[in-house]
Amino acid sequence: MRFDTFTINNNYNKKNIMQKILVANRGEIALRIMRSAKEMGIKTVAVYSEADRTMPFVQYADEAVCIGPAPSAQSYLRADKIIKAAKDTGADAIHPGYGFLSENADFSKSVQDAGLIFIGPSAHSIEIMGSKIAAKQAAQKFDVPMVPGTDKPLKSIEEAEKIAEEVGYPILIKASAGGGGKGMRVVENASEIKEQLRMAKSEAMNAFSNDDVFIEKYVASPKHIEIQILGDQHGNYTYLFERECSIQRRHQKLIEEAPSSCLTPAIRKAMGESAINVAKACQYYGAGTVEFLADEDLNFYFLEMNTRLQVEHCVTEMITGIDLVKEQIKVARGEELSFTQEDLKINGHALELRVCAEDPMDNFMPDTGRLNIYVRPQGPGVRVDDGFEQGMEIPIFYDPMIAKLVVWGKDRKESIDRMVRAIDEYKVSGIKTTLSFGKWAVQHPTFKEGKFDTAFIQKHFKPEYLLKENKDEDAIAAILGSVLWENGKNSQKTIRQTGQVSKWKLQRE
Repeated sequence: MRFDTFTINNNYNKKNIMQKILVANRGEIALRIMRSAKEMGIKTVAVYSEADRTMPFVQYADEAVCIGPAPSAQSYLRADKIIKAAKDTGADAIHPGYGFLSENADFSKSVQDAGLIFIGPSAHSIEIMGSKIAAKQAAQKFDVPMVPGTDKPLKSIEEAEKIAEEVGYPILIKASAGGGGKGMRVVENASEIKEQLRMAKSEAMNAFSNDDVFIEKYVASPKHIEIQILGDQHGNYTYLFERECSIQRRHQKLIEEAPSSCLTPAIRKAMGESAINVAKACQYYGAGTVEFLADEDLNFYFLEMNTRLQVEHCVTEMITGIDLVKEQIKVARGEELSFTQEDLKINGHALELRVCAEDPMDNFMPDTGRLNIYVRPQGPGVRVDDGFEQGMEIPIFYDPMIAKLVVWGKDRKESIDRMVRAIDEYKVSGIKTTLSFGKWAVQHPTFKEGKFDTAFIQKHFKPEYLLKENKDEDAIAAILGSVLWENGKNSQKTIRQTGQVSKWKLQRE
């Protein structure tokens, strides 16, 4: 489906009508959106799968609607069920969070066609930026720096071979509709290109039902830096500085920070203005992120635009004091941005670790199980965005991230020290997590010096480095488990002796 003209649904011109929002997502991001809405006096509706019936976000919402079985294709990806739930509950708007339908142009248009407000950009913007090729073509018109390569889908192996020779090996074959590293292949020399092209197209078709691929010059071991932008429906734009996202596995981020340790004020300004130009290229409004690759000389190149809230938006909030979800809601209501670029300043330094149910000792493979012990860190400068409680099962149907551990410090050193302290306080047993990796990574000399890139894990990490850390975690978990067991026995003994049961216990049962 194409959207050739830029139009704003009439609902967007009605200010201050938003009294109830349906959050079309789950877990920590659903809960995070609901909290901001509550502070704005807006009621919320949760939609949930049968697997998520007892999740905290379901309990937190003012209303909740079950929309299907556990698999996403039967629940969180069912646009028709989500829109029906919004209409049935009298919601004015739908916030998609990230993942699922958040970057689906058809969903955005369907929400508007149903007379509801989509808290995000227009279908027009989503469609353009959802295609890496279309995004490159749009951004080029505004002189945004590009990695050398093609801006059209490859038509044949002969064309691919010719372009690869012109660009120079190594090259990167990328899926136009891709994301998360799918449909992406590095080609070192001409003898590999035919097979790698076939594999990239096959993987792209399986993942995105679209086998269009293109070629870029492979930028070896770049830094991955992204710019947070905000735009309203009146042509106003700001950039909320950058996030460094180079610590990755399988092209997916694990540690993010703001600001980057390597940018100069001049480069920061140039990247920010380029990001705004990308937004202008697709007539964007709302919160969005423009991603760049930067080489060792800090030459930067446009990578893609994410037309939604990012997982790592928290670090930007920590250094700017701006609640990005509230800003999304205000823009969707038709309000102008309440601040200008000159009003924004960087305050301190923030780090985020994605706490995933993954085993760093086994190539970060997903893990499942029960959160037998789950104790969050606390104290100054510590924020935990999560969606689980102790005793809950980690389902196999969704992304393995269970929490985002975010810390703020007056400078980068304090932020790193605070992250180490917070990780030490975070107690989890029953599943493997990325906590031990995070503690190791932020204390690595290369990270502390800010001299890392997207190949950090490949260059520096070996599973055996975590053996001592994991043993310490297991010992702590065993002690905590023993204490909880003894407390439970003593509680039962008291009940037997006195015949009394607490009112809290009766209420819970």
